[in-house]
Amino acid sequence: MATQNRLTATSLRIATQHQAAPSPLLRVEGLSVCYGPQQVVSDVGFELGHGKSLALIGESGSGKSTIARALLRLLPGAGRAAGHVEFDDQDVLGLSERRFRPLRGRALGFVPQDPGNSLNPVRTIGSQAQEAAALLDEPNKAIRTALILDTFAQVGLDNPQRVYDSYPHQLSGGMLQRVLIGLAVLPRPKLLVADEPTSALDVTIQKRILDLLSRLQSDLNISLLLITHDLAIAAERADTLIVLKDGIIQEAGHTAAVFASPTSAYARKLHADVPALNPDRYAALRDPGFRLLNANSGRAPKIEVDGVTKTFVVDGKVLTAVNDVSFSVPAGTTHALVGESGSGKTTTIRLLLGLDEPDTGTISVAGETLNGRSQESLRAAWRHLQLVYQNPFTSLDPTWKVEQLVREPLDRFKIGTREERAERVREALVNVGLGDHLLSRKPEALSGGQRQRVAIARALVLKPDVIVLDEPTSALDVSVQADIIEVLLSLQTKLGLTYVFVSHDLALVRQLAHTVSVMQRGRIVEHGTVSDIFDNPKAPYTRSLLDSIPSGIAGGIPEVEPQPQPQRIFRKELTA
Repeated sequence: MATQNRLTATSLRIATQHQAAPSPLLRVEGLSVCYGPQQVVSDVGFELGHGKSLALIGESGSGKSTIARALLRLLPGAGRAAGHVEFDDQDVLGLSERRFRPLRGRALGFVPQDPGNSLNPVRTIGSQAQEAAALLDEPNKAIRTALILDTFAQVGLDNPQRVYDSYPHQLSGGMLQRVLIGLAVLPRPKLLVADEPTSALDVTIQKRILDLLSRLQSDLNISLLLITHDLAIAAERADTLIVLKDGIIQEAGHTAAVFASPTSAYARKLHADVPALNPDRYAALRDPGFRLLNANSGRAPKIEVDGVTKTFVVDGKVLTAVNDVSFSVPAGTTHALVGESGSGKTTTIRLLLGLDEPDTGTISVAGETLNGRSQESLRAAWRHLQLVYQNPFTSLDPTWKVEQLVREPLDRFKIGTREERAERVREALVNVGLGDHLLSRKPEALSGGQRQRVAIARALVLKPDVIVLDEPTSALDVSVQADIIEVLLSLQTKLGLTYVFVSHDLALVRQLAHTVSVMQRGRIVEHGTVSDIFDNPKAPYTRSLLDSIPSGIAGGIPEVEPQPQPQRIFRKELTA
């Protein structure tokens, strides 16, 4: 019993305009993509109307970016696309490269995921912008430059001339993403393909970029194909959704219908894994920490940071990175440091870990003052104070096997015999839900979620009291992120761990943390329990952060029938 808004076959066509409207700008039928013998996209079909928006959502490896690159004919050498792709009444796959090249950039715009890797670091923004301006067929360079500067202003860059004269490293991530959007819309394309355009950005900058894309779409009547793994973002920004898994459409239809009542198991799973849509998902796992928070009232905290200030000299100027910061963390609880890039979060945890020395103030862990101590003395403290880095794809030595990666801290501290170390490595892996069959694998043979579990096991193997988590899930898909959060909360209950959690994702903080400090320009502007911060924020900056959290379609989050949540990790092992 098919309906207009539900998937009834592997290939589905979505009409995104009224029946009386002209033919769609983009029509895809039976699209399949292979890399050598491996088929990665199977029989995908959809339509996108003029001035409309469509989101492709799914985890890494679902085929989202491959579909976009097939439409743009940017597949790598081994990639082969088959099927029918019609753009503006032209057969995209059937055109010769010579006839298709004028469409790419002029009529088909592309915003890549990572601005840091998409711009040449040794050339100015202006010189690279001139390449995009060459698509305008305007021979006068002065006029081209004026159009570039006007477009930079249109995408919200305050000082277009300074941006034009700058190198990429002199601009923030949000500014670089605006540059890429500006270069993509400069030739006034009919279709803009945006591949995870906000995945590496702070929540407030993310909102500004998405607002910008929506405004440009409206002002210029551009159709938007948005690629994302975040269902909440897709639901806020797209007219229609396509949910992909392993290159196959799982569900598709108008946003409100799919969002309010997803029918496929995979779509329901994605919905459940979005922190903004399920703030109380881990309430049962987090409750023991709240009980400890109340029980520890009046007792000495596990971590105490008191009046800490840190300055740096940059180009002869004194920069205050952390200014009179104070907070405390009771044992067995999670304290979150939140704020935008440049707010002082990373400097604060470097001071906490003893990697930098504060100018003033004191830092103590378990009653021992850390600042002012020698490296040898700090080394003993580091045994009980461990760090999990942000990106599991770069934090693990690619030449080492899992067994070596997890065992190395034991080797450095000369803990136990060879047999005892091997047993502790296996125990740490079990605690994060990994089997010893992975011991001989290198990071390249692991998924992103498995890599981050290995990083957590490496931190656990010394049996520390405190773990600092520096954006531990920001490089992961929402479903993998959900796995890691459940692991962390289960381990906290089992082992009595104290966490300091650094994040710009307030929705995730609400799921995980017990107390929160909001940082802005090196200062703490607000501090309190999770309910204090989220339900009754006092500082305007905190309110702006909360307002930036994507919450689904306009008008609020539709009621969705609760679905049983799968147990993602080895529950018996974690509760033993």
